[in-house]
Amino acid sequence: MKTEMLGLILAGGKGTRLGKLTQNQAKPAVPFGGRYRIIDFTLSNCVNSGVRNVGVITQYQPLVLNNHIGSGQSWGLDGLDYKVTILQPYTDNRGSKWFQGTAHAIYQNIDFINQEDPEYVLILSGDHIYKMDYQEMLEEHIKNNASLTVAVIDVPWEEAHRFGIMNSDISGRITEFTEKPEHPKSNHASMGIYIFNWKRLKKVLEDAFATNDTMVDFGKNVIPYYLDSDERVFAYQFSGYWKDVGTVDSLWAANMEILDHKDVLDLNDRSWRIYSKNLIAPPELITDNAYIERSMIVDGCYVDGKVIHSILSTKVDVQKDATVIDSIIMPGVHIGKGAVIKHAIIGENAEIGDNAVIEPEKDEVVLVGNHERIGVLANEE
Repeated sequence: MKTEMLGLILAGGKGTRLGKLTQNQAKPAVPFGGRYRIIDFTLSNCVNSGVRNVGVITQYQPLVLNNHIGSGQSWGLDGLDYKVTILQPYTDNRGSKWFQGTAHAIYQNIDFINQEDPEYVLILSGDHIYKMDYQEMLEEHIKNNASLTVAVIDVPWEEAHRFGIMNSDISGRITEFTEKPEHPKSNHASMGIYIFNWKRLKKVLEDAFATNDTMVDFGKNVIPYYLDSDERVFAYQFSGYWKDVGTVDSLWAANMEILDHKDVLDLNDRSWRIYSKNLIAPPELITDNAYIERSMIVDGCYVDGKVIHSILSTKVDVQKDATVIDSIIMPGVHIGKGAVIKHAIIGENAEIGDNAVIEPEKDEVVLVGNHERIGVLANEE
């Protein structure tokens, strides 16, 4: 059956600004909100939008991400009508297939896309936190008779230089696009979400790579080419919650917003569920000695200490008289007796020893990496 719109999630980024959290996994695999990973939001958006066929393009440290997605069962993407395909770099008799950029990643997977035979391709980033109905965006794309539609959100002016910035006319047609301008002319930022007419994009990419023209990135190369070629390129204005959690500070802040009732994501919304892999952990155990205030405690946690304004992810162990304040504790972390953690992110399966103290010298977020051991005595190694 012909696919009307094929979803392609770019999930191979290193996420270097997240430091120790991405040393052994890609950014989309980083935990978020207690029981999710970042890519869960994009995958769930696809399912909730009726995008039945999804390819996930990976590259950097894909093992955790591949294991998390598996067959796609957690998102209902393992049936006759819905499916997810992991697309990794490969080599053949023509040489290496490592992806050089976002557009190049799509070009290298042309065989897969042709096999699915879509009318439209939906290009997505796997490392943003948001809810969005892609079907509504497709309807706008068709109504405008567009060749390319770019999802746009207004960002604070002081952050505009970090994004692809565009201007459009009264009809929404984009007239100008600049990737990460030093002096932005507007604050209308690309969200890294695109709908292309596949036949046209395929020809553009094939012609470019056949003649060694530079066409490796959507923001730097493809969108400017479309504009110069007078293609019908339109903006799709998005006004909901959208967060790029690409830095330690932004990841911490986005998690804290859930606790501060600023959770416009509404993770309890049954009409737009965010799905994730179920780790089958036992219920949390809170002892009589524990004190908990304005916090999220997820399955499998053991709490015998004090937890204030913090998120404890799956299978976190907080021992007697330990204190956790304003912090995100990722899955599998052990926090020893009497330990103090303030304003921090503690990576997966880290171990904090008895009476260890982790707190910032200034107003910053302290980061402990995945599997890192702090304050653990040598005879406990």
